[in-house]
Amino acid sequence: MAKIAFDPELLPVDAIAGEQALTPERLDVPWLRARLAHPTHWEPEQPDETMGRPQVLKNAAVLVPLVQREGGLTMLLTQRTAHLNHHPGQISFPGGRAEAFDSSPIETALRESEEEIGLQRRHTDIIGVLPDYITGTGYRVTPVVGLLTPPFELRADPGEVAEIFEVPLAFLMDGLNHQRLSVDLPDGAGRRSFYAMPYERFFIWGATAGMLRNLFHLLRAA
Repeated sequence: MAKIAFDPELLPVDAIAGEQALTPERLDVPWLRARLAHPTHWEPEQPDETMGRPQVLKNAAVLVPLVQREGGLTMLLTQRTAHLNHHPGQISFPGGRAEAFDSSPIETALRESEEEIGLQRRHTDIIGVLPDYITGTGYRVTPVVGLLTPPFELRADPGEVAEIFEVPLAFLMDGLNHQRLSVDLPDGAGRRSFYAMPYERFFIWGATAGMLRNLFHLLRAA
């Protein structure tokens, strides 16, 4: 399953999740810090994109980078280069596969962010970790949430990252912007369902949208 056999942007929208947007208070840094440090009870959501995944999973971690801008928090994301074997051209968090020398998922996320986008770890304040997310390509991904305080310099690895961009956190934390899509997989492999969060010219979908959806659930829980 190196490259997908369908274009998600051409699929019809099955449904809009539609939950109420987070209140401004829950998008403030102090509130976020407190919620990530002491999460209330909530249920992670695991879309059925994991259908047919390998039994042996590879460990990986991504950085979920929240940038403190004057106009409010933004989410930093990357677009992968088109020539990659895995997830070419897709929108992703910076991150990747864990190495034997990584001491923790946090170390993996910070190291991969340095390698992919040139983000020096001194600019990242880790405030929490989300539940592992299992992908259809056989990865157990740990999302590591970090706060970034400008100014900082970024440098995309041209072999992996085509573009670095930011999306307002308020847009991503609004259920009206969460689309539900599905597709029949070839060779009778079943039907795959997943989320998409299109923003301007960027189509955020699959595992990245799924992890954002779990952040949304965590932050909106009573």
